[in-house]
Amino acid sequence: MYKKWCIIAFISLQTTMDLFPFIPIIIFTLLIHNFSLILGQQPYIGLGTVACPRRGNKNSIRGYTCNGANHSCQSYLTFRSQPIYNSVKTISTLLGSDPSQLAKINSVSMNDTFETNKLVIVPVNCSCAGEYYQTNTSYEFHNSETYFLIANNTFEGLTTCQALENQNHNPANIYPGRRLLVPLRCACPTKNQTEKGIRYLLSYLVNWGDSVSFISEKFGVNFMTTLEANTLTLTQATIYPFTTILVPLHDKPSSSQTVSPTRRTPPPSPPSSDHSSNKTWVYVVVGVVVGAIALISVLCAVIFFTRYRKNRKKDDSVVVGSKSFEAIEEKPEVKVNEKLSEIISGIAQSFKVYNFEELQRATDNFSPSSWIKGSVYRGVINGDLAAIKRIEGDVSKEIEILNKINHSNVIRLSGVSFHEGGWYLVYEYAANGDLSEWIYFHNVNGKFLSWTQRMQIALDVATGLDYLHSFTSPPHIHKDINSSNILLDGDFRGKVTNLSLARCLEGGDDQLPATRHIVGTRGYMAPEYLENGLVSTKLDVYAFGVLMLEMVTGKEVAAILTEDETKLSHVLSGILGEESGKEMLKEFVDPSLGENCPLELAMFVIEMIDNCIKTDPASRPSVHEIVQSMSRTLKSSLSWERSMNVPRN
Repeated sequence: MYKKWCIIAFISLQTTMDLFPFIPIIIFTLLIHNFSLILGQQPYIGLGTVACPRRGNKNSIRGYTCNGANHSCQSYLTFRSQPIYNSVKTISTLLGSDPSQLAKINSVSMNDTFETNKLVIVPVNCSCAGEYYQTNTSYEFHNSETYFLIANNTFEGLTTCQALENQNHNPANIYPGRRLLVPLRCACPTKNQTEKGIRYLLSYLVNWGDSVSFISEKFGVNFMTTLEANTLTLTQATIYPFTTILVPLHDKPSSSQTVSPTRRTPPPSPPSSDHSSNKTWVYVVVGVVVGAIALISVLCAVIFFTRYRKNRKKDDSVVVGSKSFEAIEEKPEVKVNEKLSEIISGIAQSFKVYNFEELQRATDNFSPSSWIKGSVYRGVINGDLAAIKRIEGDVSKEIEILNKINHSNVIRLSGVSFHEGGWYLVYEYAANGDLSEWIYFHNVNGKFLSWTQRMQIALDVATGLDYLHSFTSPPHIHKDINSSNILLDGDFRGKVTNLSLARCLEGGDDQLPATRHIVGTRGYMAPEYLENGLVSTKLDVYAFGVLMLEMVTGKEVAAILTEDETKLSHVLSGILGEESGKEMLKEFVDPSLGENCPLELAMFVIEMIDNCIKTDPASRPSVHEIVQSMSRTLKSSLSWERSMNVPRN
């Protein structure tokens, strides 16, 4: 990109300096030489720390290159306190730092505890280990952890998955109690930096809303110097949460620099000689973005009216067959079999068996005013609202599953009734309906879901799935996660519903035998299920990725896909590019969010979505890993929302 900038500068100078044809060439050469000095510093890692299956930036994914004036030096890290690592003792133990030095530089006592999310300066001794700088610590592996969680959750991005795997012998053999060597990201100043008076490099953990200019201001560093230290340029200065950026310091950092300024200043303007050309470039970008948003709005409106004309019953639709996506309504013969009778008698203490007349009174005889959607009605039972759904078919499986479940993120079944060949299931009432209404139509009664609300709902869904996968006995696969099967209560908390297609994993197996009976919802079904009938917990992971994609874009999956690109990963590949990803992301995010969306955080979510919809099921993360990532994302989103004073519904 810097070469393109130089070429543009060369052409513009040439048009005004025809009498001095060699001057532009000289200036061009000087610019190339100047930027070659920048390349002598450390390259910024980008999204490498959140892309475990990928190599990322191979020049910095495992650590900063050992290219400094010295092979060892005094260096500094930052760490945001979190339970259980929120005291001088626990943080210094985790990061292998001297507790007395840590306490001194943060102006606290040895026994002090930091408030949650407090930025802590951590002094370390940094040295070369082969071709990379690092400071080493150790960590005991715990059950259900992965290299991804250790790198990005426990150590907050101060190390990477690839660095952990490289530093530990036989990395695939991880087990509770194994002691891992953890290389932390640090660096020593280069010769060019020491000549400019730079004595220390600080590995700063990028947080939501951070920019190079803001970080530079925090530590009293020249903006351009920080760009150079990380091989960034004015036109390529995007940084992401959960990554590190090097801050070049003339003096040791102090605790006063960990307090955020009350006002964030924008990056300084380029030199005045290029002011008009850069200003024009900004106008062009703004024009493109505005035009794209307008186009997306028109498309959304078309989709909105098309959906109403078709009068689809989305919540009741299923897909049958690996080749055809036409909805087929199945109505098996209804009868009260002996197994169902046994189930009802066994759950009488947990669920109430209602007389049909009670449900008639609750719904005003199932009047149109009580109708919600499809075959679902609103009722009032003993003064409390309830959702009553009529189902034709054998409901024994769903009742049997719900009898074992007690979780706030899975809809609760409170009673059943049978009348004239039809079953009526009574559920807890979700005041804000299903998620699809809020996603596809962008607003309900003049309101729309904020970014933070979407992240909370996503965490709720992941937590509900984690409960089904890991904490029910036997474990269960939902098999039909989609936006219509996620209900929102009065506080916009997500609840997983409709377990009619759920399957249990007997014997502790992670995968069920292959099936030819392919059922599910269009766009949410994983390729291995469609093509080979393979059923595993990774089906729900794939569907969750698609659901997250809809929540970020505000569109149906069918509207995102094209005839030529049937794999969602193709849609995301351009966004995850290093050069144009952020501008593409602006066009990709739901336009109803407007400016109230943290693009750096959204990029992290897109990366997670891309991992969830991998073609190979083994490459997808577990739901437990997703819960950990979404928990951190929600925490960062809430902090960003408070700092930006984003209005809430």
